[in-house]
Amino acid sequence: MSTSIPTEPITIRTRKVSEIDALASAMARSRNDIVNQAIEHSLEANAWQMERIEAGVGAARAGHVGLAEDVFARIAESHGWVR
Repeated sequence: MSTSIPTEPITIRTRKVSEIDALASAMARSRNDIVNQAIEHSLEANAWQMERIEAGVGAARAGHVGLAEDVFARIAESHGWVR
């Protein structure tokens, strides 16, 4: 069984292409390198977020939850915020 790779084109807005080109020039890299790195970073960040969400949902389903007020208090304390 062969797997086909989608080949439909993508569109990048003109303003973004200019920003990509400026960054590529400043870094002495190709437009392709910049775009592929950005896509890779985005996919990694989204995968990490999905893992954390799934872990949180699993914890909640297992009954490992805290009161919202306690969570907010811990966040405020860790940042030195006064509540």
